[in-house]
Amino acid sequence: MRVTATVNGVRQQADDVWPGESLLFVLRERMGLPGSKNACEQGECGSCTVYLDGVPVCSCLVAAGQADGRDIVTVEGLAGGDGSLHPLQQAFIEARAVQCGFCTPGLLVAAHDLLARDPDPADADVREALAGNLCRCTGYEKILEAVRLAAARLTAPGAPGARGPGGGPAGAGEGS
Repeated sequence: MRVTATVNGVRQQADDVWPGESLLFVLRERMGLPGSKNACEQGECGSCTVYLDGVPVCSCLVAAGQADGRDIVTVEGLAGGDGSLHPLQQAFIEARAVQCGFCTPGLLVAAHDLLARDPDPADADVREALAGNLCRCTGYEKILEAVRLAAARLTAPGAPGARGPGGGPAGAGEGS
């Protein structure tokens, strides 16, 4: 089967897809988007989290056929169209929240979703939002620091605000 979807704002297609192939496999191997990581293949670790029609999902649990005709935003799609990093991505670098990097894509998508819904979350809310993402390297403190830093920057006077899926303003329509 052919799977056609809007991925990070660009219409893409993959041919000869077995309908039961995971969306994660199609994104990484057929569409050349290696950002989402393949760790547990059971939806337990969060490393493969992407937006599917604006909702964060574990792409390892979504059959490729279910993504046909839908809107997908991967960690690569959080960056600006000019290649500039999203403030959250920049905060992860500055706070040294990235170590091996395997969990980072899923953490970024989960934190991005949280900040789009709650631009100034309490630590307990950050912990809850990231609970589905496992990290074996950092101990999570640097990750929390990065989310706090991004939240502060995004809510500062004159800040553009958190970008929603696809890089547009939070709450904007699909594909923004």
